[in-house]
Amino acid sequence: MIDREQVRKVAHLARLELTPEEEEQFTTQLGSILDYFQQLNELDVSNVAPTTRAIDVSNVTRQDNLETYPDREAILQSAPEQEGDFFKVPKILNAD
Repeated sequence: MIDREQVRKVAHLARLELTPEEEEQFTTQLGSILDYFQQLNELDVSNVAPTTRAIDVSNVTRQDNLETYPDREAILQSAPEQEGDFFKVPKILNAD
């Protein structure tokens, strides 16, 4: 079981300022979480393969093909500033 002193230590490490009421609340909540993990530790998982996710997930992406946009003028007109056929943006690099 976790006590208030441990909650204070964790709060200090996390740079949190807790009121006494919050310390009491977190002591109870963290205690419940740790009790649940203790229950999980009692399970036999020797025949369970390690996984990173509970279900198989694959990223669905499209091919990255270079294409010209058919309405270049519409994109340029939506820019706050333009210079010729280009977007005009603030200078971000020093000349130094």
